[in-house]
Amino acid sequence: MAMTPLQDRAAGSLMGAFIGEALGVGPHWYYDLDALHRDHGPWISDYTTPRAGRYHQGLQAGDSSQPGFILKLTLNSLVECQGYNHIDFCRRMDEALLPLLDGTPNAGPGGYTSQSIRDAWHKRVAQQRPWNECGGHADTTEAIERILALAVRYATQPTRLAETVAANTVLTQNDDSIVAMTVAFAAVLGQLVQGQPLDEQLSGRLMQLVERGELPFHAVTRHQLQPPAAGAEPSRAGRFASPDALLTPSYMAQAVADAGVRIEPAWKVSLVYGMPCAAYHLLPAVYYLAARFSDDFESGVLHAINGGGQNQARAMLTGALLGAHVGLSGIPARFIDGLSDAAELRRLARELALQLVPGQAAATGPS
Repeated sequence: MAMTPLQDRAAGSLMGAFIGEALGVGPHWYYDLDALHRDHGPWISDYTTPRAGRYHQGLQAGDSSQPGFILKLTLNSLVECQGYNHIDFCRRMDEALLPLLDGTPNAGPGGYTSQSIRDAWHKRVAQQRPWNECGGHADTTEAIERILALAVRYATQPTRLAETVAANTVLTQNDDSIVAMTVAFAAVLGQLVQGQPLDEQLSGRLMQLVERGELPFHAVTRHQLQPPAAGAEPSRAGRFASPDALLTPSYMAQAVADAGVRIEPAWKVSLVYGMPCAAYHLLPAVYYLAARFSDDFESGVLHAINGGGQNQARAMLTGALLGAHVGLSGIPARFIDGLSDAAELRRLARELALQLVPGQAAATGPS
């Protein structure tokens, strides 16, 4: 069955995420850029094998590490349940992921387990606590990396998108600011899957959803952030303290469009916003790269990788946004062909994409 443009963008987003994640396997977490260039050359342009003693050693070029493993787990659940089934997702985490971990960093699929997943393992396995008590305060993008499939599945249903993303996020990360940034990223991705550009007007479109009660963010200002009328009540009192996480993307797009703001080469955006793992370092850089290379998937993900630091998450999230913009048909074939398990990942991406029918209510399953 041929895919519609909407479905092509949905599949492209998922494959873009898998590509970005796998590109980071070899050069992951080099904070010394001289060491990165010594081990991987002056410009990384393809999948690479990790050096001995580095993160993910033992994997080969094109393999996924743990974020890819978990995203695939999420994708399988969505495909088989025809939508998000919270019980099924938690069961898969219990049966397919947690038994492979031991609560330490250097263990599990891909050879490294993030802080939030380690915290969840200790609470769920060691302490036998229910999933609704396993969230922690890690400030990384770990939850964003796995909810990409949820954002794609519910791209045309912003309220359902926000509900499922928030419910899934708090399983491992329950800090309100991180949940807000995660839901906001999902909402941005949903807009791109629908065919909207990541431009200076994107945040305004998201704020319209807030005003209509379709996204759970607080809003007090009027149109274009003008002051509220005297004596007026807040126009929208949402779950999250402010709408700022929804405003970041358009500021990054504005920086791209402003001839007086240049980051050259673009990979140095990692130095501008920071190379560490926290979401507040990564997301501005991701939005900047996605806006700057909106029609050039290859350049965007490669500049994300070549910035060092937490380049795997940077490339995974950039790949998701750019994949949504250019569609599966716009991703260079070499990146898809070079992925390990490419045929299976493409099949899953396509099957989830085919669930998207504009105007048709999605199956939700039990929650």
